[in-house]
Amino acid sequence: MDKFALTITANIIISLISLVGVATLSIGRERLNRLLIFLVAASAGTLLGGAFLHLIPEASAQLPSNVVNLLVLGAFIVFFLLEKILRWHHHHDVVDDKHVLGLMNLTGDVVHNFLDGLVIAAAFYTNINLGIATSVAVVLHEIPHEIGNFCVLLHSGFSVRKAVLSNLFVALFAILGGFIGFLWVSHVGLVAPYITAFAAGGFIYIATSDLLPEIRQETNVVRSWLSFVCFLLGVVLMFVL
Repeated sequence: MDKFALTITANIIISLISLVGVATLSIGRERLNRLLIFLVAASAGTLLGGAFLHLIPEASAQLPSNVVNLLVLGAFIVFFLLEKILRWHHHHDVVDDKHVLGLMNLTGDVVHNFLDGLVIAAAFYTNINLGIATSVAVVLHEIPHEIGNFCVLLHSGFSVRKAVLSNLFVALFAILGGFIGFLWVSHVGLVAPYITAFAAGGFIYIATSDLLPEIRQETNVVRSWLSFVCFLLGVVLMFVL
């Protein structure tokens, strides 16, 4: 299978993960909440491991270290700014219409999924091993992310059917990002390491600002240590890959 086919296949799999939210209906909210912390911990480990063990070294092999550092820092700032903007809209619009929260969540997810597709395309274009490692990191992050999105849509007044279809439609933007991204990097190959470094900054931001704070809120000693083990397993998985 060539790199383009691998890119599209990976993004199709990631898009289908949007359907995982339906599982919350059979598992039950309480049991789901008990399991979610471990998924979040593993996700944080894979994102940080992917950034520091794969994306940054790969970008550094093709770009000066100061350029890589600026791109990583710049991505961190951009992701922080995007989250501030979305949260600002949430806090202002949800007062008048709770349904707006769901719409804003979907809007943010369009950008998120498109960027995922773009990053995976750049990773596979660079080399297959990097593409696989990046895809695994994105997949493990998307599971708790999509469960959260599904719950937000239900909370916002969406029916189950509408929440599932909306999540699936938005998830398809990963495939679009992969398609456009691969065409872009294949014609302008020099952009691949820039996208890779930028993606590393995004991975670091998501792990440190969104995921690790969730893990730190766990007060049960046993569950806290188990979540730390899951975090380490995520890092080890990236090391093995």
